[in-house]
Amino acid sequence: MIQTSLRRLALATVVASACTTVFAQSADYSKLGTTLTPMGAEKAGNAAGTIPAWDGGLSKPPAGFDANKGYLDPFANEKPLFTVTAANMEQYKDKLAPGQMELMKRFPTFKMVVYPSHRTAAYRADIYKYAKEEAGSIKLAEGGNGILNLKKSNVPFPIPTEGVQVIWNHIMRDLGGSIHRISADFPVQTNGSYTLGKREETIAFASYMNDPEPNRIFYYMNKTLAPANAAGEVALVHEPLNQVQEPRLAWQYNPGQRRVIRAPELAYDSPGIGADGLRTNDDFNAFNGAPDRYNWKLIGKKEMFIAYNNYKLTSKDLKYSQILGQSHVNQDLVRYEPHRVWVVEGTLKPGARHIYSKRVFYIDEDSWTILHGDQYDSRGGLWRVREVFGVQLYNAPTFAQAGEVIYDLQARRYLVNALTNEEKPVEFGTKYSVADFSTAALRRVGR
Repeated sequence: MIQTSLRRLALATVVASACTTVFAQSADYSKLGTTLTPMGAEKAGNAAGTIPAWDGGLSKPPAGFDANKGYLDPFANEKPLFTVTAANMEQYKDKLAPGQMELMKRFPTFKMVVYPSHRTAAYRADIYKYAKEEAGSIKLAEGGNGILNLKKSNVPFPIPTEGVQVIWNHIMRDLGGSIHRISADFPVQTNGSYTLGKREETIAFASYMNDPEPNRIFYYMNKTLAPANAAGEVALVHEPLNQVQEPRLAWQYNPGQRRVIRAPELAYDSPGIGADGLRTNDDFNAFNGAPDRYNWKLIGKKEMFIAYNNYKLTSKDLKYSQILGQSHVNQDLVRYEPHRVWVVEGTLKPGARHIYSKRVFYIDEDSWTILHGDQYDSRGGLWRVREVFGVQLYNAPTFAQAGEVIYDLQARRYLVNALTNEEKPVEFGTKYSVADFSTAALRRVGR
């Protein structure tokens, strides 16, 4: 009996020692910039050769680039490797998310055209510098609902060990320091009809500003330009870094009343502005805001077909009507590639309220961008499927989106966000001050 207990104790000690060793290896920050990229991705390609090694990405515009004419596609002459449809998806199911397979089952015209993989994600040198300098010193706040000890880094957890850390990497990821853009949104009905929504957005990351307030990730201003019945509404958000210490600060300007009011409802699962009930506020940008209502489980990494290098979708020659189909976007315009992604499953905490009982996100290892999401209703049924059309915006440089879409499987409608084909070029890198995101500035923008 004693010998058996001793053997069990010895085995437990070996297992514990092995786990400790694995954790120590996974948290070896000296690997950043060597065997790992500066962002924490595996620098090497995969064994099959279908995913290449990262060689620095695409950080400079090609010759002849003119922002007014749109992005030049460095892969325009490539031919597809194959196309995944409902007829052959079982052959590729290990590289697909449940939501992708469900879309192919429900809509016979939904397909995924797969091209060779290119790891183009690249950022400014200071993004890499701060990611390595601060790695290991940044900690999660109580319950994972915030970050402590962060100074300038946009990648708080380049070698994550918890699901919520991956979510924070997505929330914090750099988008060019600051962005100013006009973009179009389209809620598409079951018969293919749609209403144009248009917004003017400005976002400035605190790490890129000279005078940010303490405890800030970014500042965000959104002015509705269309449809006419909502034009002139403006929302302002100050996003805290530690949301245990301070929840999201939000205000709205109502053009009818000509006054600024606090808007604490601009968070979680309240209906998103201009979305016709097809997304929540925390659906925007794939996921945003406080992560505290979910338990986030780190499932691990997998190889997957995701929408990547979608330069074709950014073309200024495209009209919005060419992108929007009846049941889904024009899949001939969407480019899929094999890439490695982190898989994180968020399950609603007991007693917490949200319309989604579970969310499963697939996050690009090179950019920490959520590029696919499956979201489930209160009965556990797959409800909304999200696709983000990733693209490397080499003039910033940053990895962002050519647009994103949410398919509502129950309503059989979908919502497209963040299209810029018929708009002015997106502006990156403007230096903003806190005064640009004050309530007085909100009032001025509204008027």
